[in-house]
Amino acid sequence: MALRNILTKEQPLLYKKSRVVTDFNPRLHQLLDDMRETLLQANGVGLAAPQVGVLRRVVLVLETNVPEGEDEYVIELINPEILESSGEQDGPEGCLSVPGEYGLVKRPMTVKVRAQDRFGKSFEVEGTGLTARCFCHEIDHLEGIVFTSKAERMLTEEELQGGANGDDA
Repeated sequence: MALRNILTKEQPLLYKKSRVVTDFNPRLHQLLDDMRETLLQANGVGLAAPQVGVLRRVVLVLETNVPEGEDEYVIELINPEILESSGEQDGPEGCLSVPGEYGLVKRPMTVKVRAQDRFGKSFEVEGTGLTARCFCHEIDHLEGIVFTSKAERMLTEEELQGGANGDDA
């Protein structure tokens, strides 16, 4: 495994649409492993392949909604699509590609996603709260969308220091 560089908002590749993954091969597995290491090292909760310079429909999301005493775990989503969403949450959101900046973004409270695993097998997964926010945020990256374009407004330095802290997806 290797750490990958995370692109920042100034880099045009972040705004391009990603291509569907068709080869579930060792190269894809290496990308997934590298992304996992990069995500955990950066203390993020989500990472999309475009953020590490790869225009493929690959996303990792850290599942934080786990029972007391259990470890959080990384969900690998290849070619993800949102099947259903419900409810609404409005709160601060950040991004590893936009370090130090947070904005207020409306997202669904619950999201159901269909994706493939690293071997090409289809599955469905549901997320609520932060996990639902991450699913939407990371899938947006696959469309070339960065959260700043969806933010109702960006938070000021004073608001951030006052305790309004977002999650780095």
